Amino acid sequence: MPRTTLPHRRLVRGAPCAAGAGQTHHPGRGLSNADAALGRLHLLGPGPPARRGLAHPHGRHPRSRRRRPRRGAGPIRATGWRRHPRVDEHIWRPSARHRDRAVTSIVDLTLDQHGRVQARLLDVTLGRSRPVYATWLRAQPGEFVTGITHAAFDPFRGYANAIRAELPEDTVTVLDAFHVVKLASTAMDEVRRRVQQATLGRRGHRDDPLYRSRRLLTTARENLTDRGRARLEAALQAGDPGLEVTVAWYAYQDLRSMFHAATPTAGRAIAQRVLDSFHRCPIPGIARLGRTLRSWQIEMLAYFDDDPARYGISNGGTEAINLIIEKTRRLAHGFRNFANYRIRILLAADGTRPWRRRRRGSG
Repeated sequence: MPRTTLPHRRLVRGAPCAAGAGQTHHPGRGLSNADAALGRLHLLGPGPPARRGLAHPHGRHPRSRRRRPRRGAGPIRATGWRRHPRVDEHIWRPSARHRDRAVTSIVDLTLDQHGRVQARLLDVTLGRSRPVYATWLRAQPGEFVTGITHAAFDPFRGYANAIRAELPEDTVTVLDAFHVVKLASTAMDEVRRRVQQATLGRRGHRDDPLYRSRRLLTTARENLTDRGRARLEAALQAGDPGLEVTVAWYAYQDLRSMFHAATPTAGRAIAQRVLDSFHRCPIPGIARLGRTLRSWQIEMLAYFDDDPARYGISNGGTEAINLIIEKTRRLAHGFRNFANYRIRILLAADGTRPWRRRRRGSG
């Protein structure tokens, strides 16, 4: 049988591609755009694009040498300082067994001229500790540090101590609402698992009442339907003879209700009641949660500021940036080099491109 040979299609840069007439690849334009983005982020050395080999119409000039990206995390790339930075951590190498699995991400949530939050990633640095964040703050320009008025973070003493040591004394530190509610849901789940072990002597199975209702327990009280409320009450009656899970559920709902109060005054009153009562609860998990919240009392009550510009400060924009970072890492199937990882996520989440583009013809 004669061998069938396919027609050889040679890819010529700048020539029409096989997809159809009129579609042309312009690698020079794409490289120029990438060079402009890297220059805006201060990730390439000085010099015009032509000298870096990115302005040639057919890509890189054979005699030109491209500058390597800077490996260190230097000063921020923004042209102006930001007043509302947020700090959070994430794992950039889930499969690694080294100590450099976690990185600290600094996100700016300054409001724009329309009063809307414009989340943008300022920088990422390797590690998750007080020295890591403090070193990054000391490397920034003086106008950046002195211009910070608020700082939100998760309940981690390393970040709190770095902010207290490096930022001005009048900086308002706020405990993130999402992480506070997460602490309460974790405490309630620990109570549920302990009661499950005490009553049945094993872990939860599919048909066990408490195990089947673990998602209903974390659902907001106002979002429960009549059917869901009936299922939850039946599960608590069948699997919670000592009413420990029931008390933990009420404590969880009271805590999350303070972040949904109509006014900051009402929310502060609920928060004060939580701080005064949880640590005296006879249930060990809720009592430990109360002691943890009392250790963050100032940062927790700072959330309920009477000033409309300060009320409700949280790390919500930071979590949105983390989603973009996670998607970038997933599309790349992971990174092995932190310098390349830093450059890639800065290009993806630096905030220079609009997240939502207006549709054509929408006005």
